[in-house]
Formats: sequence, C-alpha cells, structure tokens
Amino acid sequence: MGHRRTAVAWAVACWSLLPAAAEAQSAQPAENSFEGRLARLQRIIERQQKIIDALEERVGDLELVRVRGRGVGGGNAQAQAPAAASATATQSPSSALVAQSGSTAPASESTTAARPDPNDKPRIQSKDLVFQSEHAPLFERRFTLDTGISYSYYDRRNLALSGFLALDAIFLGQINLVQTKANVTTFDVTGRYGFSGRLSADFTVPAVYRSSTFFSGGAGGASSTVSEADKTSAGLGDVSAGIYYQLVKESADWPDIVGSFRVRAPTGRSPFGIKLIHADSNNNNLIIDQQLPTGNGVWSGTLGMSFLKTYDPVVLFANASYTYYVPRSFADISSTEGVVQPGKVKLGDTITLGGGLALALNDRTALTMAYSTAFSGNTRITPDGGAEQSVVGSKTNVGTMTFGISHVLTKNLSISATLAMGLTPDAPNYVFTLRFPYTW
Repeated sequence: MGHRRTAVAWAVACWSLLPAAAEAQSAQPAENSFEGRLARLQRIIERQQKIIDALEERVGDLELVRVRGRGVGGGNAQAQAPAAASATATQSPSSALVAQSGSTAPASESTTAARPDPNDKPRIQSKDLVFQSEHAPLFERRFTLDTGISYSYYDRRNLALSGFLALDAIFLGQINLVQTKANVTTFDVTGRYGFSGRLSADFTVPAVYRSSTFFSGGAGGASSTVSEADKTSAGLGDVSAGIYYQLVKESADWPDIVGSFRVRAPTGRSPFGIKLIHADSNNNNLIIDQQLPTGNGVWSGTLGMSFLKTYDPVVLFANASYTYYVPRSFADISSTEGVVQPGKVKLGDTITLGGGLALALNDRTALTMAYSTAFSGNTRITPDGGAEQSVVGSKTNVGTMTFGISHVLTKNLSISATLAMGLTPDAPNYVFTLRFPYTW
C-alpha cells in the first residue's frame, strides 16, 4: 500500500512538471526570435545612421540659391535638416522596435521615404550673392539695401590731321595728337524688395563725380609743345527702377529663368547742348567741354532675360537685353559756342549679351568670371527745320571681361568686388566696383 502511494505521488509530480518543461522549450525559440528581430533592427539603425552622417557631410554642398521659388524658409531650412538628422540618430532601440512592430514595411522602403525632395534643396549664402549680382534680386519678402561705389578710367588718343596729300603720298599740313583721360566715380544706393516667391523690384539712385584731363599739342604754335586742361563735374545721375518676374524655377532639366523690365529716367545732366570752349588761349587745338554730363539725357526702357543653372559647386549664368531710347526734343543740341539749335535726338538702341560662371569656394565665398558685350546703333539728330542725320562715330561696341569675388561677412551683410577690363576701343580701360548689400 505504501509503495502504491509513493508511485502515485511520483506520477503526479512528473505530470505537473510536464507543462513547465514544455513552456521552457517553447520559450527558447521565442527568445531567439526576439533576439533576431532586435539584431535586424540594430542593423537597420546602423545603416540609417551611416546615411544620416553622409547627408550631414553634404549639407553644405547641396545648399542652393536662397530663393528659387521652392518654399524653403530662410534660417529654418538650415536648421531643419540637422534637427531631423539628430532626432533620427538619437532614436532609442526600444522606439525603433515599437515602430517596427507597428509596421510591416521593410527597411528599404522606410529609407526611401525619408529621402528629401531633390527640388527642396537648401541654400548657400555665397551663391545668393551670385544670384543677386548676376541674375535677379532674391524672391522673398525681405528688404535689401545695396550701397556701392565704382571707379572707371578711360584713356583716349585721337590723331587729328589738318592739311592735304601731295602726289598721293606726301602729307602737307599739321598733325595733332589729342588725348583725354577721364575718371568717373559713381556712388549708388539700391533698394530691393521681394513681393512674393516670383516677383521682386528694385530702385537705384546714383551720384556721379567726373574728372577729365585734356591734352593737345600745338601750344604757342609749336607742334612739340603740349598743353593741358582739367575739368570736373558732379551731380545726380540717371535714376532707374526695375521689376523682375521668375518665369521658370530651376529644376533638374531647366535653368532658373527670370524676365525683367527696367526704366531709366533722365535725371542727370544731359550731354546735349554742352558747348565746346578753348581752354588755352595759346593753343587753338585744345578744345574741351564747358561742363561734363552725368546722364544720357533721355528716357530708356530695357527688356531683359537672364538664365541661371547650378552644377554644384559651379553656377552658370547668361543674360540678354534690349534697350530702347525714347526720342526727345531739346531746346539746344548744338555744341558750338554762341549758337542755339533746337532739335530732336534719338540715341541708338542697345543689344547686350553676356554670360559667365561662378565657383563657390565654400558657404561664404564665391568667385565669378563673366563676359559681356553691348552693341549700340548710330545716334540720329533732327534739327528743327532740317533733315535727320546720323552722328558720325556714334555706333559702338563695348566688350568687357569681368572677374569678381563675393564674401558673406555676417548673417545680413555681404561684400562683393569686381574688376571689369575693356576689350574693345569703345569700352573703358577698367572699372572697379565695390558693393555692400545688407538684408533685413
């Protein structure tokens, strides 16, 4: 009887241990499955972290021009990408596990979904300067005050012959060399404002200071003796206003295209009616202007188109424009002292073509190189009661090669310097420009 009770007790004990053993055996695969999922999640997190690190290294290179109409905010756009990367990088494994358990999408799909839109690229400040100087004002609701100063130098030599040819080979008469050195300093203030993501406008007020030195031989009747005279003039230049509209936003296939229209008013001193005077009583060959002009004297309208395409870190740009000069009547168009001749003047219209490239050295500094040429037709004058006639030598071709550098000093203030060298006889010898745009 005792043996039976002992056997029954052992049987009951063994039977009660069977569920526990089965549970232990089933828990081991479950534990292995959890560890496998955790390992897979860890590998996913590591891959995402590598992607984040690579994106953070390329943030500076992927930044584009501040406003291309893509809706990217100014300071927020630069902070959002690092913030999102930091939030993803600091995500705990437990949070990742919850996300994984709540979704059955594979890791490749989540990585693809997290990729940024290629059209929503951040911006580099140095490329903003290129955008403003070579393309158009920034299309955003901010005001920019751009102050600049430029210095132009001209050196012209003209050979004047007074006499006749003997036997078609020997010149008999007077040979006179006239030289003019002109220095033009212009200080201008430009205000720019963006009304929307596509529309912007600006207004420019220049002040001009001119200083010219005239040289001519023949003083005292001797051809080897040279006399000179100086003339200076200062005043308001021709004010202008322009409007810009973004026709096409830059994309992978299209450049940024902006159309513009600018009106220039004749607020400066007109060159018409200025008399020529003898500056030296001992030299009849030295004839200079009584005063120097500070404007062109007529209204004008310029219709232009500019293009810009980014191939990081290079920015390519091109522009074309047509300027129409409105005919204007003047009370006096004669340059002869003591003579008053009313008449109408029509300046030759101008076609301007240009292009170049900019290289962003970093997020603050960029180098630019550009070429431009401007073709102007003959100026035509019509004296009252007379026939229309063209001014001899008024057709010009001004070609310049420009090199520049731009640098961002602070968040709001920048500086840019350019040196333009004349490549044709009608162009100035060189023009140096320094600008300081400040944005609020």
